[in-house]
Amino acid sequence: MGNSASLSAAEQIGNGSTPDVIDSTSQQNGTTHTVKALNGLNGVANGVHDDVPELVNGNAAPSAAPIAETPAVVHTEDITVTKSPFVRPSAPDIVYDLVCIGFGPASLAIAIALHDEMEAGRLKTPPKVLFLEKQAQFAWHAGMLLPGAKMQISFIKDLASLRNPRSNFTFLNYLHKNDRLVEFTNLDTFLPARVEYEDYLRWCARHFDDVVKYQNEVVSVSPVKEDGPLKTFTVGSRNIVSGEITSYTARNVVLALGGQPSIPKSLPAKSPQVIHSSQYAQYVPQLLSDSSAPYRVAVVGAGQSAAEIFNNVQNLYPNSKTYLIMRSEFLKPSDDSPFVNSIFNPEYIDRIYPKSSAYRAAFLDDARATNYSVVRLELIEHLYEKMYHQRRILGVDEKKWPHRILAGRKLVNVNEKGDKLQVKVALSLPGEVERQDGPLLEEEDLEVDLIICATGYQRRAHVDMLKDLWSLLPENAENGSVQVARKDRWLVETEDARQRVLEVARNYGVRFTPGAVSPESGVWLQGCCEATHGLSDTLLSVLSTRSGEMVGSIFGKR
Repeated sequence: MGNSASLSAAEQIGNGSTPDVIDSTSQQNGTTHTVKALNGLNGVANGVHDDVPELVNGNAAPSAAPIAETPAVVHTEDITVTKSPFVRPSAPDIVYDLVCIGFGPASLAIAIALHDEMEAGRLKTPPKVLFLEKQAQFAWHAGMLLPGAKMQISFIKDLASLRNPRSNFTFLNYLHKNDRLVEFTNLDTFLPARVEYEDYLRWCARHFDDVVKYQNEVVSVSPVKEDGPLKTFTVGSRNIVSGEITSYTARNVVLALGGQPSIPKSLPAKSPQVIHSSQYAQYVPQLLSDSSAPYRVAVVGAGQSAAEIFNNVQNLYPNSKTYLIMRSEFLKPSDDSPFVNSIFNPEYIDRIYPKSSAYRAAFLDDARATNYSVVRLELIEHLYEKMYHQRRILGVDEKKWPHRILAGRKLVNVNEKGDKLQVKVALSLPGEVERQDGPLLEEEDLEVDLIICATGYQRRAHVDMLKDLWSLLPENAENGSVQVARKDRWLVETEDARQRVLEVARNYGVRFTPGAVSPESGVWLQGCCEATHGLSDTLLSVLSTRSGEMVGSIFGKR
C-alpha cells in the first residue's frame, strides 16, 4: 500500500495562483443555466499529455462511494497547538542559515526534522530559518480533496515516523492529540481519508507558523558577490497582497516549488472553460453552480485524478453528460505489489543514483505502472460497472450513453463557440507521430461546457528561478557535439553564449563549478529530481528520511 499512482495536483508549494472567476450563461434543452468559468490559467504550461506523472508527495486511492460518505473538510483549528520551541523566528536583517522557497509537505518535513534534531540535542545551535510560501495558508492537494478518497500510502510514511517514530509529528500523535486514536484503530486501516491526512499536514504546519511568511512569492535567487567562493545568496520575495519586495540573505536555499500544471497543446490554455485538475474541488462548484443542470463535461487524462473527476462529476451532477478522453486504449491498474513497492523505500535512492543516465531512464520506464497514467483497481471496476449498466439499459450505441470513456482517442482541436467548446477527437494510433496533415480516423465532434485537464505537471520552475546563478554552473563538456537527450540534468545558456549544466548531487545539492561556492553554502532541490533519485522523489514516501538527510547535509557542515 505504499506506491504512488497519480492523485490530482502537484504540490503547489510556493507558486500557486487563484484565477478570477467570471460568469456566462448558456442554454441546453431549452433550459437556461449559468456556467461560471475561470478567467484563464495563470502560469500553466502547455504540451503535456496522459503520460505525465500527476502528483507530488503522495497519492490517494479512489472511492466509488456516494458524494456524502466522507466529510470534504476536517477542521482541527480549535485544538491548541504549541509553537516549536526549537525552530523560532529570527531578526529580519540577519543572515539566515536556511531559506526554503515553498512550504508544502517537503519543506514542512525539513522544519520537523530541524525540531527533532534540536530536541534530541544533536543540533546545538538554534537554526536561523525562514519559509516563504505564496499561498495564504498551508494547503495540500486542495483541488482534489474529494469525498470518499483515501490515501494509498500507509500513514506510517508520514513526515516523521520512518526517521524518528518517537517524534511529536507522527500521524499517530496527531490522532492522539485530536482524541481520535482509539476510534481510528477501529477503522482497521493504514489508509486515512485524504482530507484527514491533509488536516494532519496542516496540524503539523501550525507548529511553525512563526517562521513562515505566507502570501510571499519568491521572484529571484541571486549571488551576493564577494571575493573568493560565494558564501551567501539573496532571495527576493514579493508580497502578493501589497506588492512589496523584500530581500533575505541566506547561506543555504532550498527550492521546493512543486509541479506546474500542464495543458495539452491542442487546448486553449487561456480559455475560461478549460481548467486543470488541481483546481477541481475549489472551482467546479462555482463554475457549474446548478447541480440539476444538464452540463456536458470532458475530462482529459488516463490517470487516477482523471478517473476520480470523471466519477465525481457524475455524482455531483446527475443530469450531466461526461466524457473521459484518453490516448490509452484502456484504464490501467496501478501496481502496488510488495516487491514493486520496494522502489519507494528510502534506501532505493542509493541503489539508483550511482547508475548511468541510460540505466536510470530504463528503470523509470520499467516502473511506469506504479505512477504514470494508472488508476486504483477499485475505481476501474466501479467505472466498468457503470459502463456495463449503460449498455444493458441503453443498448450498444455508446453515443446514446450519458457517460462515455473515449479510449484510444486524441484531441485534434478545440474551438470556443460562445460559452461552449467545440471539441474534435479522433483515433490515436499506437506509437503514431503527430501529423497535422495526416488523415483522421473515427472523428467525432463534441460540444461541452467545461474541459478538465488531468494531464500532469512539469517540474522545471527551478531552472528559471536560479537564472542569476547559471554563471556559477560548470560548463557542458559536450558543448558543440551531438548529445543524447537526457532527463537527469538541465542545460542552460548564459549571456556569454556558454552552455552550462544544472545537475543535482546525491544529497540534492546543486553542483556548482568547483570552488565557486563555499562548502558551508549551497542550493538544494526538492521534488524535481525523479530522473536521478527515482520515482519516490515527488512523493510522500521518503519525506521523513529525506528531510533528515538534508538537515544533516546543510547543518552538519557547521
